[in-house]
Amino acid sequence: MMHPDLGCTMYEGMEDYAWLLIVAVLCTKKKDKSGADIRYYTTAVLEICRKNFKTFYSAVIFILLLLTEPQFSRFFSVAPDLKLSSELKIAIRKIIKCSPALADAKVFKILRSEVRCVLTESEYTPLAYSEDKMDGKLANAFLADEAGAMDSYPVESMRSSQITLINKLGIIISTQYPNDNNVLIDEIDISKKVLDGVLDDKRRFSLLYEPDQDFLVKDKWKTEDLVIYQSNPVAVNNKNVFESIKKMRSYAALYENKRENYLCKHNNIMYKGLGVEGYVEITKVKECCIASEREFWKGKRVFIGFDLSMSDDNTAVAMVTYHEGKIFAKVWGFIPKDRVEFKMEKEKVPYKKLIKKGACFDCGDQVIDYGFVERFILGLPEEYGVQIVQVGYDQYNAISTVQKLEGDEENPLECVQIIQHSKTLHAPTKLLREYILSKKFCYEENRMLEINFQNARCTEDTNLNKFVNKKKSAGKVDMVVSLINAVFLLNVNVILGEESWGANVI
Repeated sequence: MMHPDLGCTMYEGMEDYAWLLIVAVLCTKKKDKSGADIRYYTTAVLEICRKNFKTFYSAVIFILLLLTEPQFSRFFSVAPDLKLSSELKIAIRKIIKCSPALADAKVFKILRSEVRCVLTESEYTPLAYSEDKMDGKLANAFLADEAGAMDSYPVESMRSSQITLINKLGIIISTQYPNDNNVLIDEIDISKKVLDGVLDDKRRFSLLYEPDQDFLVKDKWKTEDLVIYQSNPVAVNNKNVFESIKKMRSYAALYENKRENYLCKHNNIMYKGLGVEGYVEITKVKECCIASEREFWKGKRVFIGFDLSMSDDNTAVAMVTYHEGKIFAKVWGFIPKDRVEFKMEKEKVPYKKLIKKGACFDCGDQVIDYGFVERFILGLPEEYGVQIVQVGYDQYNAISTVQKLEGDEENPLECVQIIQHSKTLHAPTKLLREYILSKKFCYEENRMLEINFQNARCTEDTNLNKFVNKKKSAGKVDMVVSLINAVFLLNVNVILGEESWGANVI
């Protein structure tokens, strides 16, 4: 195989990241049940900036698949429109025409609507989301190009076609796009959860070229060259590419109307006017994890926060206390018992494992058993030996539960409504984040809480008050919301000094 632009063999001309992608995806094998070799990875995700030759190397992958996959295999690329999808076919054609060993008509035939490998009788067809229906096709392998410009339908349709296949492959490639509703956001989020150990999907290979979180604050992208290098692997060894991007950066820093295209397409930084951003990086959260120790809670005065969702969705309860200058927390989730399987499939969260570990409880049938949640809260003093000072709640769906907690004959609890508004939530949201980053927050091992932190997205109002926005978050955040409700009470009563809490009070 020859490199049409460099005039050398592909072996000599291919970029380092492309070697990693191709070798990892196509050469990593495992044994199936019959003992035959199959590809280990079934999904490959490449988040990379423009002008890093991603379409070109996709063509290399498809040529290899056409030559090496079983007879009569079918391959598809999906893109927002036919012109974009056909770019891959054009790249395949260039490589074949420049490679004498491949240009023989006995090896490949390039037709108007497809590329056919004569040796294996396999075929590749470019599809357009805007024109073609994706259903009814059997894809041995598919490529979603510029996935950031599409919703989830074409990718999920291709995946559905592969259900009966043992040796299957789906490749999702794109730069960032400035919109909230695209399949790339979900795919990157799943990949990050896998890489962070929050989700278990070992057969997913991800190369995510985006800047470190430290560079996403205080406009560091305007001067920090590492932002360019981390999101553009080709720029590391190609001075011309680096200088071109650097020039675009200088214009983007000066002109607001050039910023969105530069940050999204050349830095893989999601740039939005609404100020939506991740809450806390999951690696920072996981640094605050401590071993479970029931004895610690005995005699502690605690604040409870809960978030009661719709009756068929997740609910959460958080318990926090202040000890030796640190916030300690324990959080539990609750889901409808008969919806566990459905939610595992939809949300890609291992609820059964979480239930076994005690991070989550399944109660009720198709809807949450609020009585179970109420009994759980009322039972915390006996179960953990704590003294509940106050219970903080969002009024939505909580009136009945609050009445039962306040009216309990044996242990009535003082309940405080927390207005779910940026003016109210900004202080505890900011405080919790600062305590996490300074490692003054401690939570007992809880993968479900980590998943919620990974999902959480913040929004700023016009006064720059930040709060976790459920609608803009990437999944369930009820545990984080209940934790912030509890921290609100802790902040008002303890950290701000309105109640005596021992010697070590900030």
